[in-house]
Amino acid sequence: MAVVIRMSRHGTKKKPFYRVVAADENAPRDGRYLEILGTYNPKDAANKGVFNTERIQYWISKGAKPSTTVGHLLKKNVA
Repeated sequence: MAVVIRMSRHGTKKKPFYRVVAADENAPRDGRYLEILGTYNPKDAANKGVFNTERIQYWISKGAKPSTTVGHLLKKNVA
C-alpha cells in the first residue's frame, strides 16, 4: 500500500474547505483516509492553513509522498 499526502475537499458549493490527509493512493479523493494531518482554507486570507508538522514528518519518514499542491503549501506555510 503506497501512502500519499493529499487534500480532501469539503464544504459547500463555491465555499471549499480542504483537509490535508494521509491516504492510500488508490482511494477516492474524498473517500477513505488514514489520518487527518491539517486543514487548508483558500477563502480565509488570515489563516490559510493549519498543519500538524510532527505527523506529516512521520508519514514522510514512512515513505509517504506529498502531492504537488500539498508540497507547495508545506514549503510556503511551514518553512
